[in-house]
Amino acid sequence: MRDHVRVVVQGRGRRGRGAGLARVLWAAAELTVTVGVVVLLLVVHQVWWTNRQAAAAAREEVEELESQWAAAAPVSEDGGGVVGGVGGEELGGGGFSEVPSGGGRTAGAVPREAPARAAGSDAYAVLRVPRLGLVVPVAQGIDKRGVLDKGYVGHYPGTAAPGARGNFALAGHRNTHGEPFRYVNRLRAGDELIVDVRGRRFVYVVGKALAQTTERDTGVIAPVPHSVVRPDAGYGEPGSYITLTTCTPEYSSRYRLVVWGTLKR
Repeated sequence: MRDHVRVVVQGRGRRGRGAGLARVLWAAAELTVTVGVVVLLLVVHQVWWTNRQAAAAAREEVEELESQWAAAAPVSEDGGGVVGGVGGEELGGGGFSEVPSGGGRTAGAVPREAPARAAGSDAYAVLRVPRLGLVVPVAQGIDKRGVLDKGYVGHYPGTAAPGARGNFALAGHRNTHGEPFRYVNRLRAGDELIVDVRGRRFVYVVGKALAQTTERDTGVIAPVPHSVVRPDAGYGEPGSYITLTTCTPEYSSRYRLVVWGTLKR
């Protein structure tokens, strides 16, 4: 008789289960990497690409505004530039008041309120901050999609027009979408904030700043700007002011950073 040799193979079930677990772990790892790459691309798009797009669009808007102003400006007989009014046309939005010349203001009619739109454009003014190398269009309103996300600076509704008595209050992104106000924390007392409106120039001088306050501190954009959170911050007398507001700290919207200036006399 032949002896029968029986070979018993053990562990095949364990190896099968182990292989299955390895495949699951590998798939999970691939999914994690894929999700990570997608998130990274979204971050790059939000932080880098939207900045480039918004900044480029804002520069084009400034060029468009300046071209409109140059084309609309009547020239005096001696070639001396703009005569009467604002670029030869009235700005809409609530009437005019006479302002004496000198000290950063041009003689003539100044609107009490900014126009909602400039002809053929979303913006009506240009803000220049020499210390920061900033040149950015100013549009009416602080809507994110319609104004701020386009890389513009937004003019708070109900606040004063450029050069007028009261508070010309502005808001801008500190990060993403052109981030025009990213470095406003670097401004110092005496720095100039220049606002051009269709042939007219208003020069403000930085006077005070509030490094941090809450988003509910509406006093910072009041006609006489002051903080209702920090009673020692702000001004106590009527005048012609400018206010720049943005989020702080960077990449957060928890608090607000405020810079104030007064119209140059």
